[in-house]
Amino acid sequence: MRAVLLAATTSAVLLAPVPVGATGVSAAPTVRCPRVPAPAASRPPRPSPPPAVPEQRMIGGAALDTAGLVVPAGAAAPPRVTATSWLVADLDSGQVLGGCGPHEYGTPASVQKLLLAATMLPKLDPKQTVTITDADMNIEPGSSAVGLVAGGRYTIETIWLGLLLNSGNEAANALARLGSGTDSAAGVRAMNEQAHHLGALQTHAVTPSGLDGKGQFTSAYDLALIARACFAEPTFRRYALTEQTSIPVQRAQRTKGFEIQNENQLIYRYPGALGGKTGFTDLARHTYVGAAERGGRRLVVTLLGAESAPVRGWEQGAALLDWGFTLPRDAAVGRLVEPGELTATPSAAPSALAAPGAPRPAAASGPARTGSGWLWSVTAVSGATVVALLGGLLWRRRRRMP
Repeated sequence: MRAVLLAATTSAVLLAPVPVGATGVSAAPTVRCPRVPAPAASRPPRPSPPPAVPEQRMIGGAALDTAGLVVPAGAAAPPRVTATSWLVADLDSGQVLGGCGPHEYGTPASVQKLLLAATMLPKLDPKQTVTITDADMNIEPGSSAVGLVAGGRYTIETIWLGLLLNSGNEAANALARLGSGTDSAAGVRAMNEQAHHLGALQTHAVTPSGLDGKGQFTSAYDLALIARACFAEPTFRRYALTEQTSIPVQRAQRTKGFEIQNENQLIYRYPGALGGKTGFTDLARHTYVGAAERGGRRLVVTLLGAESAPVRGWEQGAALLDWGFTLPRDAAVGRLVEPGELTATPSAAPSALAAPGAPRPAAASGPARTGSGWLWSVTAVSGATVVALLGGLLWRRRRRMP
C-alpha cells in the first residue's frame, strides 16, 4: 500500500505537492546533507540495524522518507554539521522544520535517558527516599556515573538530577528498577512500550542508560517524539534547567556529600535554552537533544553520530536551532505524531485521526495541524498490523523491532 500526502501550501525540497486523491508520489533524487569535514575517529564496528520498514520511514509524512536532506522549499541552507542525522521540530505544534536522514537508524548513547524519563517520571514520587542496590551499581567500568553508592539513601529527585545533569548510569539503573517495581530489565521493557506509544517505532532500548547494547537503535525523528514527551512534563523542564545540585553525605557508607553541575552547555550559553541531554559512546559518537524558546516559539533539535570537532555536539545543535528560528512559522516538511496516535483502534473514524485541528501543546493528544495546512496520512499500529487511514482503511503489516 502507498501512503498518500495531501496537497500542501508549502512543499518540501524532496517532495512536490500531490493533488488530493493521488495514490502515490514520484521518487525524487536524494539531496546530500550539508556536512563539515570531521577528524577520523576510531570506533567499534557499527552493528547492523534492523531491516528498514517502509511504513515506519514515512511516519510524520512521506517527505521524511529520505537518507538525505529535507527542508521547506525556499528555505536557507541549514548549517553544515558532522552529525550523520538530525531533525528540527516545533515542540508545540509538532511541525517538523527540516532534517537530514530523519528516519535513519542511529545509536543513541545517553540521550536514551530521555526515553527513561518519558517513561518513569510520571510513575515516581520525587520526594520519596529510596536505597541504591548493588545491582544498580552494575555499570560499565569507566562509564558515566554520578557517584551514588550501594546502600546509600537518596530522594528520587536527587537520582533524577544525577541522571540528567551528570548522566549517571547507576542512576538510570535505579530509576528503571524503581519505576518498574521489579528490576532494570523490566524498566527497559516499559521504555520500549512507551516508545511504541509515542510513535517512536524505530527505537529499541536494550539498556536504560544508553550504554551500547546489541540491537539498540533510534532515529532523529524518534528522539524528537521522545523529547517532546519529556518537555511536556513540568518536572522535567525544571530538572533540565537546573545548573547544579548537591548529592548528600552517606554516613553509613562513609562518603561525603558533593556538588554536581549540568553538563549541557546549551543552558549556559544559548539565550532561551530549555535544556536537553548530551550523549557519547565510542560506538555512537556524540549524540544530542536540545530545546530553546524564542519569540514565543519552542523548537527542539536532535542529532546522532556527530564528532566533537570542529565544533561540539551542543554547538551543532545550537546552530541548527538558530536556523530553525529563521524559518517562517508555517514552514514544515512533516509533523511529529501525537502520543497514542499510531495505536488508535482500527475502528476509529478516519476523520478522528486525519482531520486538522488547532496547534496543541506538547502535552496534548490527538492530531496537530502543521502551520502549512498539510494533512498527513496517518499510520495506525495495532498489535502486529498497521492501518493506514485516508478516506478508508488500508491494512498494512508491521514488523516488530528485533
